[in-house]
Amino acid sequence: MQNSSPEWLESAMGSSVVVWPPWPTEWLQGNHMDTLTVLATEYQPWICSIIAALAVGLAGIVPLLLIPTDHEMKTNSGGRNLLQLLLSFAVGGLLGDVFLHLLPEAWSMALEGGADTHEAFIQVGLCVLAGIFVFIIVEMMATHSDSGPQNNNNNNKGGSGTTKKEVTGYLNLIANGIDNFTHGLAVAGSFMVSYKTGLLTTGAILIHEVPHEIGDFAILLKSGFSRWEATKAQIYTAGIGLMGALFTLFIGTSEVLGGVQVYILAFTAGGFLNIALVTVLPELLQEDRPAQSCAQLLCLLFGCLTMASVAVLC
Repeated sequence: MQNSSPEWLESAMGSSVVVWPPWPTEWLQGNHMDTLTVLATEYQPWICSIIAALAVGLAGIVPLLLIPTDHEMKTNSGGRNLLQLLLSFAVGGLLGDVFLHLLPEAWSMALEGGADTHEAFIQVGLCVLAGIFVFIIVEMMATHSDSGPQNNNNNNKGGSGTTKKEVTGYLNLIANGIDNFTHGLAVAGSFMVSYKTGLLTTGAILIHEVPHEIGDFAILLKSGFSRWEATKAQIYTAGIGLMGALFTLFIGTSEVLGGVQVYILAFTAGGFLNIALVTVLPELLQEDRPAQSCAQLLCLLFGCLTMASVAVLC
């Protein structure tokens, strides 16, 4: 039988060795091996960035392991109480995410872009206010557009409450999608620097995302989504994160979007503030059971402490 292994392998292991499947010797001769090495090195950021962006985005389905089933939440008081506690954790996580992650990163980028301290604060502050007011306006428009004569003949308050919950879920998906887009930008940009930098960045984002996604999942359930609908929505936002990674890879650098990311992060922070303080928290404050109120307060603080720990460690 003819030996198709390269000469260096025969000299190392003996001429009687038969390699199967046959080596593509024509690719290992001359400069072809160098070509394969260059191709592997060039496409490594693409492969790693796509896998990492999907992993970060799919962290949104982790809450499936913790959230009670739809039947338990509707029929079991313990399931409803757990959802309230998770919503409290979501409020704390969103506040921690805004003040310990999004805003510091936006300010840092603004300063690195050449703005002085006062100008950076003004830029970020205006974008935060824009995010808050845009989300309020969208929610008000959706609420009024869905309140027609048929709702006025029935219980108008109940109709408005149902619409508000549905709009809240979609607003949360918009903010989460924008957040995932910036994560995709960061992941791809870090892998373009080095493999080690990419792994460290991906790990830090994953640690930050898991508690954040638990809160997002609870908000979707509160807004009328079923577990399966919330899971599909989280998968869709994962696709937006992949789009962010691909955008950076096609551009060839993440520095092009440095100035734009300041406004994206600040606008997202404003959206998260609106969802946490305007939409979710008021309903939690209506709890009239002292023990449940204390438990919700502890969960809110635990959400803040979780994001603070992530900010300190990562």
